[in-house]
Amino acid sequence: MERPQKMPKVAKVKNKAPAEVQITAEQLLREAKERDLEILPPPPKQKISDPAELADYQQRKRKTFEDNLRKNRMVVSHWIKYAQWEEQQQEIQRARSIWERALDNEHRNVTIWLKYAEMEMKNKQVNHARNLWDRAVTIMPRVNQFWYKYTYMEEMLDNVAGARQVFERWMEWQPEEQAWQTYVNFELRYKEIDRAREVYERFVYVHPDVKNWIKFARFEETHGFIHGARRVFERAVEFFGDEYIEERLFIAFARFEEGQKEHDRARIIYKYALEHLPKDRTPELFKAYTIHEKKYGDRAGIEDVIVSKRKHQYEQEVAANPTNYDAWFDYLRLIEADSDKELIRETYERAIANVPPAKEKNYWRRYIYIWINYALYEELETEDIQRTREIYKTCLELIPHKVFTFSKIWLLYAQFELRCKELQQARKSLGMAIGMCPRDKLFRGYIDLEIQLREFERCRLLYEKFLEFGPENCVTWMKFAELENLLGDTERARAIFELAVQQPRLDMPELLWKAYIDFEVALGETELARQLYERLLERTQHVKVWMSFAKFEMGINHGQADGDAAADADADMNVRLARRIYERANDMLRQLNDKESRVLLLEAWRDFEREVNDAQSLQKVLDKMPRRIKRRQKIVSDEGVEEGWEEIFDYIFPEDEMARPNLKLLAAAKMWKKQKHNDMDKATEPAAAEPAAAAAADPAEA
Repeated sequence: MERPQKMPKVAKVKNKAPAEVQITAEQLLREAKERDLEILPPPPKQKISDPAELADYQQRKRKTFEDNLRKNRMVVSHWIKYAQWEEQQQEIQRARSIWERALDNEHRNVTIWLKYAEMEMKNKQVNHARNLWDRAVTIMPRVNQFWYKYTYMEEMLDNVAGARQVFERWMEWQPEEQAWQTYVNFELRYKEIDRAREVYERFVYVHPDVKNWIKFARFEETHGFIHGARRVFERAVEFFGDEYIEERLFIAFARFEEGQKEHDRARIIYKYALEHLPKDRTPELFKAYTIHEKKYGDRAGIEDVIVSKRKHQYEQEVAANPTNYDAWFDYLRLIEADSDKELIRETYERAIANVPPAKEKNYWRRYIYIWINYALYEELETEDIQRTREIYKTCLELIPHKVFTFSKIWLLYAQFELRCKELQQARKSLGMAIGMCPRDKLFRGYIDLEIQLREFERCRLLYEKFLEFGPENCVTWMKFAELENLLGDTERARAIFELAVQQPRLDMPELLWKAYIDFEVALGETELARQLYERLLERTQHVKVWMSFAKFEMGINHGQADGDAAADADADMNVRLARRIYERANDMLRQLNDKESRVLLLEAWRDFEREVNDAQSLQKVLDKMPRRIKRRQKIVSDEGVEEGWEEIFDYIFPEDEMARPNLKLLAAAKMWKKQKHNDMDKATEPAAAEPAAAAAADPAEA
């Protein structure tokens, strides 16, 4: 009885975790390559010693090839290896049969045709090869490789006529440019210049490109046909016309003429091209023309080229952005150098026609200068007064004065009328300007005009109007008072200053007060100047006012008798007065708790005492100098939120510490009380410990 067959036990994998070192597919392939695991040993060499063995070997090989073809007839390499093996066996007929079978299987495979023809040529079967090439170019005439091989074979056989015939058949299909060039080179190898020219004639019409026309012209030039080359260039210009022509053709044409020393012809060609080609298609043409003129032209010609190039650039810029006024300025400056009045006026009119799109002064700032330059050109260069006046009037009508204005235009127009001796017209224009759009610059310009004319009554009226328009303008008050002072009317000037300082609102009051004080000092009115300082200190306690007051006191001449004693007395009095000012200032700033200003004052006071060389007073000032400390301060935002801390510098003045002795006394008392309390606590500790110990020893008694 047979035992039942047992199934083999499957080994159990105890650890299913991934290995620590993973092996990739790339690593396996690399190791296989290193160990040459996939390389099979070569088959043993077989020596054939008699025809029977050869026949047996050939039969086996043919059977192998035929089996491969039966398996897959579409693999071209099987056919090629089979045919080449038959060729090696000197079985040309069999090889030809295999190639024909391959062509029947896939007649559009270029490789089969090439290998087949190569075999025929290698074995010097010329007619077979020629027949094969004829079949190939008939079936696939667009495969240029067949034509190249075919013509090369005929040329190698010295069959020039046959090669030319093949080329002609090829050209009927209008192949690519290189094929035509190959045909031309073929004719040139046999010195057939006329035939090469005929090929070029057909070539440039089949492939009408500028570079091919240039090649044609260079062909004529290379072989010495200068008139023929020029004729080719002229025909090319006519052929392409103004619409399709390129700058390359003109550059080549001009360089051809330059090479023939025909510089005038070259210059005419360049100018013709620049006139007929669009400006955006001539960047290289400008460069070539410039180089030509630098080599062979005069200074006027060079400048003409450069100017025309720059004109082209500016025309492009203003065409792209008509409101690019900087480009218009450069363009106009270039045009003005030509001295062509009509062209300059036309360009100015084109420029001013580009009005800014919005009524905002920033857009008009550059634009308005075009009008100014236009008016100055007409006045200075063409000397056309009436046209200049019309330009100014038109510009003033164009500006939206209710929105904004340009004081410069009004003033330039008034000065122009004044140069034309039209005083009434100048005053009328400035009066109209002040009435329509009053501006500080207009008032000042009008006043300067009347001052030059010595019309001081008109100046007073204008200053009054000016101050009605802007009473807060301190410079106007100062200029008005200065005018009255120059005219010798001191009381009137003082009255103007008084009116000025009484204004409720001023833009720069410090300048006005300083001018008023300087005015009184210049007149020698020391007491009035001192009163002005006191009045100023009633309005402001600024540290610079106190310092200026002290310097004023130091510089006063009290008018005592001449002599050293009198001079010393004046100096002592000035020092006492100045020191008194510093003391008052220190007390006032101390009350205001303005520490920064107080530090500045003390430093100025210290320098003053050093200059007068008074050691005792200097020491007093040094005792008042603060010490700088660093402390922390909370940062609080505008919403009242604490955002952290910051370090700031603060000043502690000795005078402030001495004025607060009670604080130090209270602090000392607090420290004494705290110390006393600590001593009492230490004294009561043993007394409290004894009852606790007795209770622990005898709980009942406790």
